[in-house]
Amino acid sequence: MRKLSILDRSRTREGHPAPQALRDTVELARRADALGYHRFWVSEHHSVPGVAGSAPTVLAAAVAGATRRIRVGTGGVMLPNHQPLVVAEQFGVLESLFPGRIDMGLGRSVGFTGGIRRALGRDTGDADRFEEQVAELLGWLDGTQRAHPEVHARPAEGLRIPAYVLATGEGAGIAARAGLPLVVGDLRTRARVAEIIEGYRKEFRPSARGAEPYVVVSGSVAVAATAEAARRILVPEAWSLAYSRTHGSFPPLRPAEEVEALAMTPKERELYEGALAGHVHGTQEQVAEQLAEVAELTGADELLVTTSTYDRTALLDSYERLARIAGATGATGA
Repeated sequence: MRKLSILDRSRTREGHPAPQALRDTVELARRADALGYHRFWVSEHHSVPGVAGSAPTVLAAAVAGATRRIRVGTGGVMLPNHQPLVVAEQFGVLESLFPGRIDMGLGRSVGFTGGIRRALGRDTGDADRFEEQVAELLGWLDGTQRAHPEVHARPAEGLRIPAYVLATGEGAGIAARAGLPLVVGDLRTRARVAEIIEGYRKEFRPSARGAEPYVVVSGSVAVAATAEAARRILVPEAWSLAYSRTHGSFPPLRPAEEVEALAMTPKERELYEGALAGHVHGTQEQVAEQLAEVAELTGADELLVTTSTYDRTALLDSYERLARIAGATGATGA
């Protein structure tokens, strides 16, 4: 794939408070900048014990301020949670402060529990208005919106801020009809991802924001000196996912050795093993081969890596090795 990028969800770790997770995100962005990664995106989650990133445009400002070259954005702002005018204003401020470096990734999810949705003043039906909201948001940016005469999104109006649509549910069709780039994952379901991409390309309508389809595939990638070490990078997130499916709460990440020592119920074991399966992982040679297969299957223009783990040293090493595979500018060593 031509470009290599990172989405960091500011995952919390057992024994480390949420503020540390946010500082870890900024520090990882600095390193990604030095390693030559193309973009660094942050996410939006509300009332999730295991995720500190609840205000992506605020965190994106911190990331952009701490880096020099790398593009910075959101993966994504959940548009149904917000008024499009406010989102336009926020990105207008970001683009004004960091011109030419800001991306606007947009998703259609709302809070995952009734309590969160009520606190946000939203319900599940708001996600059905996503396509309409995207059109309104783009209208605030280019000055074409007419629903609110004499109202302008300042300083956003007239600025060129690239927009991306995260493919959840109808996201791929919405991206195609709007002529916007598509972000789709994850790599564990590669045949399904390839099917979504094929549909997007067939439906794509050229627009002022994109003459041709542009596809970003996302997923976890772990690279280490051995295949087993790479697999262990994936262990904390896999257990957190399995726990959430059986307890209804997404917990902070635990060390891999603790997870491997746990006595799991048959259902937990099944979910845990399932969560470990299908990711791109291994040595540099193995991962290079797997990524070539993904590129051939999907024809994607870009890879957005979403790996989270407890061991920050192992995570950084993985990103350094991945940068070497891709030949990123700042990557060194064998």
